[in-house]
Amino acid sequence: MTGQTGELTLDHSGHFIAEEAAARRALEALGFSVTPFSAQVAPDPETGQARLTGTGNICVMLGQGYLEFLLHTADTALGREFRAALERRAGLHLAAFGSIDAASDHARLTAAGVAMRPLVHFSRMVATPEGEERAAFTVARLAEGAMPEGRVQIVTHHNPGALWQPRWMTHPNGARALRGLVVSAPDPAEARARFARVLGQGLAGGALDFLPEGEALVLTGQALETGRAAFAALRIGVEDLDGMERRALAAGLEARREGAVLVVPFDPALGRGAWIFER
Repeated sequence: MTGQTGELTLDHSGHFIAEEAAARRALEALGFSVTPFSAQVAPDPETGQARLTGTGNICVMLGQGYLEFLLHTADTALGREFRAALERRAGLHLAAFGSIDAASDHARLTAAGVAMRPLVHFSRMVATPEGEERAAFTVARLAEGAMPEGRVQIVTHHNPGALWQPRWMTHPNGARALRGLVVSAPDPAEARARFARVLGQGLAGGALDFLPEGEALVLTGQALETGRAAFAALRIGVEDLDGMERRALAAGLEARREGAVLVVPFDPALGRGAWIFER
């Protein structure tokens, strides 16, 4: 979902995972509704025919934003990049920010000297109650290695209704919104400045929080990548924290209250990091 002209909003997070069935079980155990698997494709630059990009996904669609869980599909440049990140650790490796015009954002950032990949047009077939529909996106992606946290990109959805289908947006756990991401960093001020250069000083409506590595370790209960900035946690708005806590404990996960939020580590199938559930 996108904001008004010139505004970027947090569109979705991206987990890199190794196995679909285990991830699906972990998400459903916490009360999330999960979409069917969908492989991503992009036009071949020479033939124009659709070809696999190297990744596919299952998703959790929310009223505000969504959660993407990516898997390897093909030995492409993007697929190999995915594999390398997954070998370091499963978990959060992607943050995507919504825009009404990703192509203009790509031009703006390139002119500002931000290292960018070529603008790309992705699509994937999505099951609908009537059959199938092609969900199409324009994506402006920072160059590989530009952000140590992982893939940072700006996306325009050309037919958002293909993704945000009402049947996938109702969750037994009452999840409503992707509120933000927490970044663990050796130097939080440096990480904040890097993201501000891309997103603006408002940081996509305050969707990012930056913690020193030690504080992130205390929050998540597990080391992420010592000495390297990393996406550490997701902030998710839910209707009922007590119910969410019961689901987490029933799934065999630790759950602890910290003030007005509930912190739950990711199931191992989802990698390292934590959920931060809030009202």
